[in-house]
Amino acid sequence: MEFFNNHKKLFGTALLLFVFLTIIVAILPAMQNERKNKLLPGAEPLTADAAKGKELFIANGCVACHTQQVRNVEMDKTWGSRPSIAADYAGSRRTDVWRNTATLMGTERTGPDLTTIGTRQPSAEWQLTHLYNPRILVEASVMPAYPWLFTVKPQPGMGEVAVSVPEGYVAKGQKVIATREALQLVAYLASLKQTTLPDGAATPEFLYKRTVKAEGGAATAELDGEALYVANCQACHQPNGEGLPGAFPPLKGSKIVLDDNVELMISIIMNGYEGRIKEGYGPMPAVGVNNQLTPEEVTAIMNHEKSSWGNGAKKVDLEQVKKVLSTLKAPEQP
Repeated sequence: MEFFNNHKKLFGTALLLFVFLTIIVAILPAMQNERKNKLLPGAEPLTADAAKGKELFIANGCVACHTQQVRNVEMDKTWGSRPSIAADYAGSRRTDVWRNTATLMGTERTGPDLTTIGTRQPSAEWQLTHLYNPRILVEASVMPAYPWLFTVKPQPGMGEVAVSVPEGYVAKGQKVIATREALQLVAYLASLKQTTLPDGAATPEFLYKRTVKAEGGAATAELDGEALYVANCQACHQPNGEGLPGAFPPLKGSKIVLDDNVELMISIIMNGYEGRIKEGYGPMPAVGVNNQLTPEEVTAIMNHEKSSWGNGAKKVDLEQVKKVLSTLKAPEQP
């Protein structure tokens, strides 16, 4: 009973037990994980600007709505070519002495997962416009705007980056200029890419794969080209197909869309396009490859674009698309 009546011995023993269990249960396993899980070969460290952008990503609350974790379930296949693994986060370190917020896996997806946003949407122009006011690009977006990351003045100065903003979102005669902080945040977003696994390494599989019910060996309904356009193309080319002046080209009346030769259009959808950079348009990402679009989905998207907004082009059939896809060379991985 003397032990229980002596508060120094009682609390001292409890403290030692707590420290011992912490070492056994938390510290030693964490050290073991650090030794076992290393960065993948080819993983690139954050640049100075991207590292600062990561701090801004945290400070502006982006972590509350966006995850950076592709789970091993089929529904997450939209966000990456494979499920995330421990090695993807092995290079993360504490933000500082007081904050352990280096690994931004997140807890909910009010907004889309950002694991591969640097590949899915590499356009700095798009990212800057989206940060200034998301409703410019996605009318129904619930994401808040971040106008304090920009300044508004008549003309950009030497080396400053002007953002393409339609009339009505800025006073006439004024230009929206990205601050250094905005550019750093975009640099961080551009760095978010899945590193390719080493040759010979087993690729983790997605679980609970979805199956499409069919009758007589064929799908019961055609794919919805409009829905696929909304999911894969609309953020840049807009619901009306008119794009965004100075940033993203229109599909309405586009020579490529109206052309009966479908090879270039399929190549652009799958592998991206840089042919209009001199006109002021940013490079288009490899949407088809990044989003793993099937021939059926590519066909549906093309036919929607060829028959919408006054476009009256000849529709394509699945066999045409499959033939072209079989000859396309995949883009080189960054």
